[in-house]
Amino acid sequence: MRYRRDDVVARAIEVLDAHGLDALSMRRLAGDLGVQPGALYHHFTNKDALLAAIADEILRRGRRPAEIMAWDAEVQLLCLGLRDAMRRHRDGAVLIAQVNRADAEPLERPLREALERAGADSDLARVGARTLLRYVLSHEDEADADFALGLGLLLDGLRHRLTART
Repeated sequence: MRYRRDDVVARAIEVLDAHGLDALSMRRLAGDLGVQPGALYHHFTNKDALLAAIADEILRRGRRPAEIMAWDAEVQLLCLGLRDAMRRHRDGAVLIAQVNRADAEPLERPLREALERAGADSDLARVGARTLLRYVLSHEDEADADFALGLGLLLDGLRHRLTART
């Protein structure tokens, strides 16, 4: 049977959820799909490319702001959506952090853009987005109330900086 790239990614997420990141291998995935491991290389040049595709799909399934809203509500929703997406899958946070360690720009971009729309200069928007992203990636297992309080503290600091600029 021939599998499309999306089918392979979907099955890889199932393997991730069932067995964890350490157990996810090209060989195991191929076995679950009933194909030779070499067949997966038709879609992915290596395991890192597969992991990147899995991380992208996990993030794609997360919540996103549906309409233009106040910058702080948008940032909060983006952070909660990322956290929810990571928590929805076993080892999701580890996978997303691992894949995005070298290039976090795709995750930072929507946060940075929201901060820029609020009036942040490029430095504040860049550092603010990076700080928010690092907070989310490193606190995904924290109790919901504690996570919300920490996120609120970060947003309060950003609001203060933005108010001081005007």
